[in-house]
Amino acid sequence: MTNPYRVFVATLPDVCPADPRRMVFTADSGGRCEVFTWDAAVRCVRQVTDSADGTAHRAIDAEGYVWWFEEDATDSGHWWFQHFDGGPRSPGLPGAPAGRPHGLAVTADGTVAAAIAHAEGTTVVVGRRGQAQRQLWCAPGSLRLGGITPDGTLIALAAAADDPAAVRVVSREGRTVLALPGPGVSGGDGSAAEGLAGPTPAGTRLWCQGFSPRPGRHELLLVRDLTDGYVLQTWTPEEGLCTHRWCPFDTEISARWYPDRRALLVRQARHGRSLLHQVDLDSRKRVLVPTPAGSVLDAAPRAAGAVDYLWTDTAHAPVLRATDGMELPPCGSTAVVPGRHTDLWTPSSSGRVHTLLSLPERPGSQPPPAVFLIHGGPADHDRDAYDATVHSLVASGYAVARVNYRGSTGYGPRWQREFPAGVGHTQVEDLAAVRADLVAQGLVARSASALWGVSWGAYLVLLALGTRPRLWQAGIAVKPVADWAAAHRTSTPALRAVDVRLFGGTPDELPERYASSSPLTYAAEVTAPLLVVGATRDVKCPPGQIRSYLAALAAADVPHEAMWLETGHDGYDGAAHVAVLRRSLRFLHDRLPTAAPGTLTRPPASTGGPRSR
Repeated sequence: MTNPYRVFVATLPDVCPADPRRMVFTADSGGRCEVFTWDAAVRCVRQVTDSADGTAHRAIDAEGYVWWFEEDATDSGHWWFQHFDGGPRSPGLPGAPAGRPHGLAVTADGTVAAAIAHAEGTTVVVGRRGQAQRQLWCAPGSLRLGGITPDGTLIALAAAADDPAAVRVVSREGRTVLALPGPGVSGGDGSAAEGLAGPTPAGTRLWCQGFSPRPGRHELLLVRDLTDGYVLQTWTPEEGLCTHRWCPFDTEISARWYPDRRALLVRQARHGRSLLHQVDLDSRKRVLVPTPAGSVLDAAPRAAGAVDYLWTDTAHAPVLRATDGMELPPCGSTAVVPGRHTDLWTPSSSGRVHTLLSLPERPGSQPPPAVFLIHGGPADHDRDAYDATVHSLVASGYAVARVNYRGSTGYGPRWQREFPAGVGHTQVEDLAAVRADLVAQGLVARSASALWGVSWGAYLVLLALGTRPRLWQAGIAVKPVADWAAAHRTSTPALRAVDVRLFGGTPDELPERYASSSPLTYAAEVTAPLLVVGATRDVKCPPGQIRSYLAALAAADVPHEAMWLETGHDGYDGAAHVAVLRRSLRFLHDRLPTAAPGTLTRPPASTGGPRSR
């Protein structure tokens, strides 16, 4: 296990609007995530940042200035910029408060808008690049910058998708022009004619996708959840809200404008894989953009219909591709995961639970031990995509099950809303059902199942070990929620709002619900050996509630180990990820041996960063 370990996989580059050959992207640099430029004309890479803890957020504007967000040890920081060709680095938003980046937009003339999250809420500033900024908006909740018109006169702000003002459009002077969704919002003059929205149902979720980049346009793109599927919407000051009902989707989508036409590139997450669609709003045509089977992790349209996309599947590390042959930055890894990769569909009370299953290449007829890798979120899903943890486990002789339990995205609105047994318990029910299905089919060993998760996934590990202890023989929980009430009181405003939506109120209002779903309540029932990893600067899954859970395990004489990282919840320095992966593999090897004990396959050449709660 002494081979060089590249931690961060390739990302789709951001392209300069005025020169598509100039791009900026993030990639691995000595185990840290850093920002690089790529000049496709001369096939040249230049590293822009070199920080102690890594850099992840970046952008490039029309004048060729590269932007990046530089954070300190408390995960708070500021935007900086430098010309694509190099030169001095300068503060991008002088006078703006320190905080966490919640979006940046720069118009062709250098007008900048940015949203910055901090302890008091979110501040939105507007001004000129490198000059003193003016506060445009300040709110106590969590907001994201949704976009800016090409002339800089209108700015979109996005809250949670089910917020009473999920999307707000404000003028450059700070005046509210539009707030969506309000009850009974209608399109234009209220007409219910074809293509125009009649009254929009209150309570449906709404996502902001940005303004059209075409000069002279003030057209905002939205995605709406209509409870049984998703549709595209557009809004202009002249025509109001238009719902494009002729183009429905049954599972979650995101969309981007083409830069030179009234057309969209829609990326659809469907059953653990991806589809790309080109949607022409004027001709009302929708066509598939051909991509290989697997997952498109990101995709962006360019002029003349070209598309850049980042593709992967479980067996292959991500690769960058362009439909017109544009030279994109080189990818780091060419890893190929051994074994057999397939799908399993398990019946549940709400439908079929989908599992991505990876089986090792191994001699003999005995089924292998299984590791359930549990995704975070919960509004996320496991994809048919490369994962270095899967690679390490399969190469070491384990079967890997990635379960898209109820609450996961990619299976439609109803699946994401289904929590019949309560928060956490519904998901544990699905994990148990999939385990039983795998054992019944002889695909995994009956008495050798482990759970491994990060963030919300780690929360499910702890809850499953406490509520169904006889099913699992080991558990690994990395940065978990262990006590919902304590985590709620010390977490971020955005996550407190998520908790309220999940449980229907605060811990003070509904203490029984929070206690029922908290792993701390069941700590004394855990019997399987457990590795718990916490982070001392974690504001999403705070360390205090993890320490309380560890104390409860110790009081009940539950066998466990603890590992602490001097990081926040998200990190851009790969050393912590490598340390956790190695410790976890050794922990499993000692407690859940494979058919070839004593051999531990070294980790592959690439792994992704942390998942968010």
